[in-house]
Amino acid sequence: MTAPTLALGEVTDRPLDLAAHEAAVADPRAGAVVSFQGVVRDHDHGRSVTSLEYEGHPSAERILREVAAEVATDPEVYSVAVSHRVGPLAIGDVALVAAVSTAHRAAAFAACARLVDEVKARLPIWKRQVFADGTEEWVNCP
Repeated sequence: MTAPTLALGEVTDRPLDLAAHEAAVADPRAGAVVSFQGVVRDHDHGRSVTSLEYEGHPSAERILREVAAEVATDPEVYSVAVSHRVGPLAIGDVALVAAVSTAHRAAAFAACARLVDEVKARLPIWKRQVFADGTEEWVNCP
């Protein structure tokens, strides 16, 4: 059996490409590729959001790769790709992309969900939301 791979794992200020992440986890053994895009929405907790900015700690990419590598240790996972964007983002921009390949869909859905949940829980990236009324808030700050 071929060892699982971390195909992509980066923190970047460039736009994220879902198709590139899906292609990165392609594997002839895979019967399932599940992907996720975290998209900037125009609201949060009933308040209108106009824009946001992500700021990352210098360790963010290392931790992102560690999380991906942990998910890749699952014997059902063939490949993992995940990236998070930093910098200013507009409504509709993609902030997080993840893709996982496995032999079967249930394992792929579970692994992708685990990957996204762990990234959100552990990644030292903070979000500043700007609201329509001109106020702002920082989210996920320690």
